[in-house]
Amino acid sequence: MFFTYLRRELRRRRKAALVVASGLALGIALVIVVSSVSTGMTRAQGKVLRSLYGLGTDMTVTKAAAPPGSADEGRPRFKFDAKGSGDSTSQAGDRVMVQGFQTLASSTVDQVGRQSGVAAAVGGLNLTVLKVNGQFTRGEFKQFRQEQRAKGGGGGGGGGGPQGEVQGGGASFDVNSFTVYGTDVAKQQLGPLTSSKITSGRTFRTDEGAAKVAVLDSAYAKEKKLATGGSLTVSNTKYTVIGVATADSGDAAANVYLPLAQAQTLAGAKDKITTVYVKAADSQRIAGVKSAIQKNVPGTTVTTSADLADTVSGSLSTASDLASSVGKWLSIVVLAAAFLVAGLLTSSAVSRRVREFGTLKALGWKSGRVTRQVVGEALVNGLMGGVLGIGLGLAGAYAVTAVSPTLTAKLGGGGGNGGGGFGGGFGRRTAAKAVDIALTAPVSVTTIGLAVALAVAGGLVAGGFGGWRASRLRPADALRRVE
Repeated sequence: MFFTYLRRELRRRRKAALVVASGLALGIALVIVVSSVSTGMTRAQGKVLRSLYGLGTDMTVTKAAAPPGSADEGRPRFKFDAKGSGDSTSQAGDRVMVQGFQTLASSTVDQVGRQSGVAAAVGGLNLTVLKVNGQFTRGEFKQFRQEQRAKGGGGGGGGGGPQGEVQGGGASFDVNSFTVYGTDVAKQQLGPLTSSKITSGRTFRTDEGAAKVAVLDSAYAKEKKLATGGSLTVSNTKYTVIGVATADSGDAAANVYLPLAQAQTLAGAKDKITTVYVKAADSQRIAGVKSAIQKNVPGTTVTTSADLADTVSGSLSTASDLASSVGKWLSIVVLAAAFLVAGLLTSSAVSRRVREFGTLKALGWKSGRVTRQVVGEALVNGLMGGVLGIGLGLAGAYAVTAVSPTLTAKLGGGGGNGGGGFGGGFGRRTAAKAVDIALTAPVSVTTIGLAVALAVAGGLVAGGFGGWRASRLRPADALRRVE
């Protein structure tokens, strides 16, 4: 009887049911689209951050920043020997520098690893290599003529004035730079290299700690026309290219990856590292792990992924803020309005059915049965709105993914020489340039579940309005109502 009456009433009031379902569908669709876009932005931001510190890394430990002007040793210097007797002399050299100019002892990795809540800790060394090559051109001394010396007031040929001047000469140098990351080949589960996928060749083996081998970023390899099996020379040391890696985000953390021992040898930084990459045993304990490291490992700066996320700016950050604030509030307002309209329409429909419900009560229907009938009709309207809303929401999310608008993320990596930036210098390197990320809008099962819950809630809210109104009707009302 319940379903028979329900089906008949919904057919009879198709327009009203469609209005209620459409209102709920609009609110639910907006919630799905906003939630999906927000998820897509979170993933995009995650890609940007993983390009700096690697997949699975929860925080990094770097040396605390030194006071400004306290040290001058990190300033790059080049010294060229005077050689050759010709008119021009070619010169070339590499300057290998530690990014941030601040290092930690390798033993810091063990100190950090012993802290409560730390699942894994791996050290790495971040370097910048400046390649300078060019030539000096010898100038030519030209003696003044006698009249020139006289005008110059030099006292003629026997005076102390200038006898001539050097003309021409100079220097022309080309400066190129690239970044190097020294990775612990025995512990490759953390660090920037994990954010890249080997697309040619292979990665390091655990027994290649002292081997002269290198893995190149695909963009750098393409620029320098290098491939697996080729060689790369850094500071007069030749390395065999064993693999090429492509970064997930399109922006690699380093151009060249070397075994940690080789990177330390290049930089003259034996048993030194710039960064400790840390994975917490539980994501809920990251804040506690950070506090423990700061307390028990003095002279260090601990930076979590959340800290770095706060430095992200650009259109990605702006759009993320809009989605999380304006978008969510707009969804709430539209959804609340849809619930209110559905409730009012259902209540209005009950008021037009006074004669019907009064007659049913006179025939023996209890108030509870009338209320359940009204709530059932409203719940079906809500479910129809949910189905329609899910369809519209999926279409909207698919449209965003199909268009894939490009957002720009700019990263602030911290200041000074102290290595305070996340990733021990990689943050500072990327602060000067933008990373482009294509936005997607993935729809999760959780989002679909939320849409269904909202549809049911909308139906219950509308049914609550109408049921409360229907429960107050008396059989006598049917006799006084003329339609």
